[in-house]
Amino acid sequence: MWFLASAPYAAAVLLFAVLYFFVYPFVVYIRDPKGLRKYPNMTPFSGMSAIPFMLLAATGSRSLKLAEMHKKHPVLRTGPNVLSYGDCRAIKDIYGHGTKCIKDPSYIVGAGTHFHLADVVDKPDHARKRKVLSSAYALKNLETWEYKVTDKAQRLVNHLDKVCTEPLAKGITRPDPKDLTVDLRAWTNFFTLDAIADIGLSEHLGFLDQGNDRCIAQRKDGTTYETNLREALYPTARKQSLIMWDYDWYPTVNKLVNIIPFFGRMQTSADNWENIVWRRAYQRLERYRAGEKLEDFFQALMEDKNGNPNNLEWGEIVAEINIMMNAGSVTTAIAIANSIYQLIKNPQYMQKLREELDAVLDPDEVVAPYDKVKHLPYLRACLDESLRLFPPTPHGLPRATPDEGAEIFGEWVPGNTTVSMSALVAHRDEKVFPDADKFIPDRFLGEAGKALQPYFITFSAGARSCIGRNISYLEQAKMVATLVHRYEFALPYPEWELQRLETMNWILGGMPVKVWRRNLDQHTEA
Repeated sequence: MWFLASAPYAAAVLLFAVLYFFVYPFVVYIRDPKGLRKYPNMTPFSGMSAIPFMLLAATGSRSLKLAEMHKKHPVLRTGPNVLSYGDCRAIKDIYGHGTKCIKDPSYIVGAGTHFHLADVVDKPDHARKRKVLSSAYALKNLETWEYKVTDKAQRLVNHLDKVCTEPLAKGITRPDPKDLTVDLRAWTNFFTLDAIADIGLSEHLGFLDQGNDRCIAQRKDGTTYETNLREALYPTARKQSLIMWDYDWYPTVNKLVNIIPFFGRMQTSADNWENIVWRRAYQRLERYRAGEKLEDFFQALMEDKNGNPNNLEWGEIVAEINIMMNAGSVTTAIAIANSIYQLIKNPQYMQKLREELDAVLDPDEVVAPYDKVKHLPYLRACLDESLRLFPPTPHGLPRATPDEGAEIFGEWVPGNTTVSMSALVAHRDEKVFPDADKFIPDRFLGEAGKALQPYFITFSAGARSCIGRNISYLEQAKMVATLVHRYEFALPYPEWELQRLETMNWILGGMPVKVWRRNLDQHTEA
């Protein structure tokens, strides 16, 4: 009988699984070769397995729960070889300019065929990439491209003007559901996607004009099809956050789970995203070969400022376009939606910001010029406080200590140990940010605000901090200033909450709002 013949093999597989996944981790935990058992475990099993951390990730609110745990323990062991930190004093040791820690192996196993700036681990290779890309992301360059952002902001305004309603009646806190005419979360995402495609590739995606994110994707064989960009982009990070529990096993697990429909759909989304990026890259290459000299990110990838070729491999160029379109749109869209949401929920701060904006913007000024708003202290305080409260990337960016080990938060941590600190956890440190769960923009004003900057790690810190910081602030400042100056907003009801699902970034739910024009002429006369 076949099942009798296979029984010994099944028993052998079961025995191997028990030994590998239970007995061996327990033995290593007891032996404690790195001396990590002195740190509190996140759960009783965290010293033996990373699975509890993945189960925490499955809740979609990993960092918020970590922040609660870190109120009792400044350091937590979240996996056999992983330490999570909850005290802001650890930031410099893990991420600062002088750190010897490097990105841990998760960046390698999660990368494609070529590394991009965000996932490259090798320090010399990172320095090479950063040198090539720094000119493209320099603030001077970005401000010459401001007209592209202005164009997209104007297109968003055009739509909002069309869907404006009558002002909310005095004393009414629940708008009529039919007056919730726009999903501000979706439209801020259309804005950032259209903007980064123009800045990066001189391409007009047209999402703000068509009111959706349908676009053309292209397979390597040249065939094309239509798909939704956002549905392709977001599930990829969700999949990784759920299954990257062991770096050695990840490539195998990543393929095996695709037989489960839930994960299979995520893989289809990942394939769609790769094909969307390939289409953008291929089309822009054709324009470059045709002799078009365009002021965009792609041109900076191909040539230096003197017109000399950078001679990057095509796979590397595609990888950089991938991360540009991903990180260059996702985090800024989250930031803008969060800022407007927090200001609606806290009208006293909205009013204070409006007074600052009304003093510098003309009543008939539609899109806020960056030159007028880039140095406004309260606008920047509102942006930073929103970024602090809900950083678009809450996931603790993992770093590996060097072979010889490193001192982290006053204690020596053995070599090749993964250490991290979530930006959300850092920003909920009450010793640095009192009333950390509250939206209080004024904390970022003046000298007191400057003193907070070393602990503000929304864009990470040190040599591996986000190279797109300047462009994100430019887009945030222009868009938030424009929206707050021109419109009034109301959520479905006062207690309404924006839904957030954490992967590496937040996946935000819809944000239906009632929107109407402010009477700026009346305000000026008053």
